Amino acid sequence: MLQLDAEALYTDLRAGVQPLLRPGGVLVGIWSGGAWLAERLQRDLGLPGGEQGHGVISSTLHRDDFSSRGLSTAQKGGSDTTRLPFATEGAHIVLVDDVLYTGRTIRAVVNELFDFGRPASVQLAVLVDRGGRELPVGAAFSAARISLPATQRLSLKRADDGRFQFDLREPREQEPR
Repeated sequence: MLQLDAEALYTDLRAGVQPLLRPGGVLVGIWSGGAWLAERLQRDLGLPGGEQGHGVISSTLHRDDFSSRGLSTAQKGGSDTTRLPFATEGAHIVLVDDVLYTGRTIRAVVNELFDFGRPASVQLAVLVDRGGRELPVGAAFSAARISLPATQRLSLKRADDGRFQFDLREPREQEPR
């Protein structure tokens, strides 16, 4: 079974994000794992604005596969988890996410960002790139690259003490009909 040390990968992510941040650049975490990472990166890198200096963005409004992911059309109507406490127009943005897979979340998030203004640049940093792209999306930095079967789901979890760990869900066996 795959064993990934999320805390060790976070240390690598922190080192990889630092050179991506231009002067005056901002972090935007993708809801929810990416938002946790951006929050901690903001603090650990000592970026201006403190805990509220990073942005959080939701992909829900611009998903092209929301019904297949179990989201209702009522949920599609709003982006209540998007919080950008800075102007995106002309900003140098580093998007942060936990797991890069098909690229659909990133596509949706970039569309959401452009609803708020046109950034000067957008770079992506991820904890894990698991391959399996359906869209031409790549990360400027990934702490790890792994290969998983399409039936497995890898997600980041945050413990009460703020430490990260991964949850790997194995495929469910087919139930007899």
